[in-house]
Amino acid sequence: MCGAKSKSLAFTGLLLNCLEMIFSANTGFSVSLYDVTSQSISLRWPKFSGASSYRVTATDVNTVGHSLLAHFSDVTLKATLTSLIPNTVYAIQAEAIDKNGIILAETQIMQSTAPDIPVIDQAYSKLSNSITVEWRAVPGATSYMLTAQDGDSFIETVVKNSPGTVTGLKPATLYRITIRSINSGGKSQPSPFRKAKTVLAAPILSVSSPSCDSIALSWKAVYMAAGFSVSLMRSDGLGRMLRENTTNTSLIFTNLDPGTLYTIKAYAWNANGMPGDDFTYNQKTIPCAPVNISIEEDELGHLLVSWSSVSFGHYYVVFVKSDDGLEVHCNTSYTQCHFQSDCGFTYFISVFAYNKAGQSPLGDVFNYTTAPCCPSDFRAVFVSSDTVRVTWAPVRGADLYETRAAAWSTVVLCNDTAPACTLSALQCNTRYHITVHSFSEARGSNTSCAPTHVATAPCSPEIKNVSKEGLSVISVQWQSNNEDATYVVTARGEAGLWHCTSTGSSCTLTDLPCGSAFSVSAIARSPAGQSLPSYSVPLEMAPCCPNDLILTQVTQSVTNISWSAGKGAQTYVTTLESPKGQAKCRTLQNYCLLGCITCGTNYTVSLKAISETGLTSSCTYQGYSSSACCPSGVKLYRLNNNGIRVFWRASDETMNYSTDLHGSKGNFTCTPSAGRSHCDITEIPCGDVYTVVVAPLTDKGPKLTFCPKKIYSVTCSGSSVGMVIYRGKSNAEHI
Repeated sequence: MCGAKSKSLAFTGLLLNCLEMIFSANTGFSVSLYDVTSQSISLRWPKFSGASSYRVTATDVNTVGHSLLAHFSDVTLKATLTSLIPNTVYAIQAEAIDKNGIILAETQIMQSTAPDIPVIDQAYSKLSNSITVEWRAVPGATSYMLTAQDGDSFIETVVKNSPGTVTGLKPATLYRITIRSINSGGKSQPSPFRKAKTVLAAPILSVSSPSCDSIALSWKAVYMAAGFSVSLMRSDGLGRMLRENTTNTSLIFTNLDPGTLYTIKAYAWNANGMPGDDFTYNQKTIPCAPVNISIEEDELGHLLVSWSSVSFGHYYVVFVKSDDGLEVHCNTSYTQCHFQSDCGFTYFISVFAYNKAGQSPLGDVFNYTTAPCCPSDFRAVFVSSDTVRVTWAPVRGADLYETRAAAWSTVVLCNDTAPACTLSALQCNTRYHITVHSFSEARGSNTSCAPTHVATAPCSPEIKNVSKEGLSVISVQWQSNNEDATYVVTARGEAGLWHCTSTGSSCTLTDLPCGSAFSVSAIARSPAGQSLPSYSVPLEMAPCCPNDLILTQVTQSVTNISWSAGKGAQTYVTTLESPKGQAKCRTLQNYCLLGCITCGTNYTVSLKAISETGLTSSCTYQGYSSSACCPSGVKLYRLNNNGIRVFWRASDETMNYSTDLHGSKGNFTCTPSAGRSHCDITEIPCGDVYTVVVAPLTDKGPKLTFCPKKIYSVTCSGSSVGMVIYRGKSNAEHI
């Protein structure tokens, strides 16, 4: 009996180690598992060729004769075997059978069912993020799966045995709790659920010690909390515990011991009075602020801060903040500290005591002001030779400045709150000793400031003479008693600035533009500065000659002259001159008509540009030749048939002439050879009035248009030219 039992146990162990092994008599047919519970095993297999049905048999390997048989058609390729025994190993055989009942293929697997379904004894919450579950052990179970479900969300946890805890839950939330047993075969179905609610979350405290005998607490509202309980007691166990219940989210404990460590515990409770998680915090009360603080400047540039000892104060920190925002501190276990100081600063000093509880509250804040600094970065700006404006960089702590300028027996004083002073009535070209003292209401004056030596600017020169040395050259002379000075003369006008420089008493301005007016002044410069300008002397340059001059002959004896404007000129005088005579015109315009011009004559051209004050510039230009003279005695004669002859008296036998006839029936032109004084035009229409012009031809320009125009009527005699009748001169001749 015992031997048989031992063999059965050994066989069972072998089967358990081979649960996933698949034995197949035909390699083309196999089964696979897709679900296992306490009382069921679910299988699936592929369709086998030629099979008309399938047969599945499950046999308990530990119990003889206990088998389960099931048949399936050829369209069913999966099956679930139910009514099995929990935690039991089954040999499962699947066979593919044809329509004649012949087994075509078979396969076998070993599989254990899952353990039996556990039963929950109780489920409860001690922490806001977990629920603890207790149950009776299930035979064959190697572990258990706990599930906490809240609506559509759930959390699962696998544990070895009872009790087990599901974590990661939400505070104050109702969950449905189920449990499943697990072995190597699978998981059982879920147990009947139990409902359990997590406790409230703990309030998260923000703790501070606002004074040396109090501790302040605050926290955010806790979900589902009806109230809060806070307890406080000394961490060393001395004294009694203080407890407060409140529905608020803040609390202050007062009348505590200074500098003492307290342990604080807080929790929330719900409407049923059930407490939630607790929160524990240790908070360092602070010591009291030091008193009897004294400040003194024991030596220049050093401050000594001292105070009385504080009970329960382990060490001290002194903060010294200057009024420019810079802060330094001293950490010491003694009752005094040394600090470096600068002039002109106000220092704000506070002393804190520290221990394990933290920093004492802020006590009295003291201030100490050092003497103002000595001014520096002097700058002297010379307003004039006898006035200098002295500026300096503002210094810290100064409410008032006194400026003192001394030279020989002369002393000039200036008091001002600004970092600048204007010293007037000084001697030009003189060296002064200037001292600036700073004052403050808190610390008085700083009289240790060193003097600065400043020389005044040179004296202003006086222009004695301005003379012209050439067309655009001016010489300037001045008088001055300065030593080691350089003089700059400036001619200032609309045309710009012109300068000349000299260390003597004169200099020359060159290339001054014509037609410009200037104001001439002089200054003196030295390393000490620049003098005021001298009185200005007016200077006017002669007007400019016009750049462009154009002559146009209007008639045989009249010529028009036009020119571009000459800068600075108001009046112009133009002259045409030849051995035969002179033509002159005076005008305010930039053009002029000159009469009595002799034709065919060479003239010299000159122009005078005269300014408003009478300054004159004489301008010469290229010579001018008047046009050739027009012929005289122009007459028309009839030729045989339809011809006309034009006759004239030539003014120059070597001149060529051009004859033009203009009528309503046509225009005719003829040009005879040189030396001839007539011209024939054949085939001219009769019965028309003709304007006749004979003008000399030159190679210097176009045909002259101002020669006389005569009018003739040419009558018809039958179809030929009849009489030629003189009608007079054309009006255009007199334009």
